[in-house]
Amino acid sequence: MPGSSSSRLPGFYDLDIDQRLEELGRSAGLTAGSLQALRGTAGLSPDQAAHMIENVVGVFGLPLGVAVNFKVNGRDVLVPMVIEEPSVVAGASFMAKLARTGGGFTCQTTPPEMIAQIQVLDVPDMDLACERIENARSEILKQANDTDPIITRLGGGARDLEIRVLKDTPVGPMLVLHLIFDTRDAMGANTLNTAVEILSPEIERLSGGRTHLRILSNLADRRLAKAGCRIPAETLAFGDYSHERVRDGIVEAPILIALRPTTRAS
Repeated sequence: MPGSSSSRLPGFYDLDIDQRLEELGRSAGLTAGSLQALRGTAGLSPDQAAHMIENVVGVFGLPLGVAVNFKVNGRDVLVPMVIEEPSVVAGASFMAKLARTGGGFTCQTTPPEMIAQIQVLDVPDMDLACERIENARSEILKQANDTDPIITRLGGGARDLEIRVLKDTPVGPMLVLHLIFDTRDAMGANTLNTAVEILSPEIERLSGGRTHLRILSNLADRRLAKAGCRIPAETLAFGDYSHERVRDGIVEAPILIALRPTTRAS
């Protein structure tokens, strides 16, 4: 729930559900309709669910809570959490409270680039195949973009084509192409799988080989998110939190922090 006036809601834990909804509506600027939806008076019906997946027999509900105290990149954020395990929302809120004293969380992301692979077998001349594919790079990337004009219009699309030659494998030499595709907010499986399927005949023509595996890679090392925070030592102030029963949405249990002397082996 980004854009809240403040995620610091002292005493939120002590309120009843109606009071929490009122406070949430005020802080996050929720409409009456949104608050009504949170009350669960209207939701997914079995009839609606029957049109979404197969063999529907009912619907399934889980508790929806809000983690408070979060400040992310200088902006206050209330974090919805759907979970049935006790203490998780409380623990997240407490750690956010500690991180808040050091400026909150700082987050960064790389471009949302995913990889789709095309495996090419029985290539008669690897050097010639690589040269022909490289010369057709622009046309290949354009053809990949045409498979999903919506993502392309939103600023995503094919970014690069990597050509790899694997000379020694259990099935012999092979050519592996990596299509690098910016999927924006989408996970991208359907888009990339469709793209490499469509590209397959052209890759076979250029390489003289036979395409086999054509699929999205589970390796997502080009699409990374990083988050960090700094907690000032004085915030921990060991005496301050030693016996505090935190009531800002935190579990009612003492937070025990001890200093252990360093022991060196003789």
